[in-house]
Amino acid sequence: MDHRIRSSFAKQSMMQTLGAEVASVAPGEVVITAPILPGSRQQHDVAHAALSFAIGDTAAGYAALTVMPEDCEVMTAEMKINLLAPGAGELLRATGKVIKPGRRLVIVTAEVHAVTAKEEKLVALLQGTMVPVTA
Repeated sequence: MDHRIRSSFAKQSMMQTLGAEVASVAPGEVVITAPILPGSRQQHDVAHAALSFAIGDTAAGYAALTVMPEDCEVMTAEMKINLLAPGAGELLRATGKVIKPGRRLVIVTAEVHAVTAKEEKLVALLQGTMVPVTA
């Protein structure tokens, strides 16, 4: 399972552009981190919401993939984000989790935390639906 997720993740040029990495893989849960690079900031010098969304959606999608058969992939059907606080820190960490697996729909969530050497702060919550597709 770990190899499958990391191999697929390595093919995502968007994640490479953002400097994102897979931090951990477990059944129904994937953690992705990304540094808050100069090119990922908005005008207030904090992480752009697009960075939170991108790694949150990706972590949730890969969490869904961990519960899928080997001949399946997943695609995001819909994803909602609540931005709770500015993404101020050194990096963002998205923890994607499967809430309800299914054959046709997989309900997922992700929490995104801004991380510094001293603290972690919840900055975004995502909830969505992944659709299994034939690989």
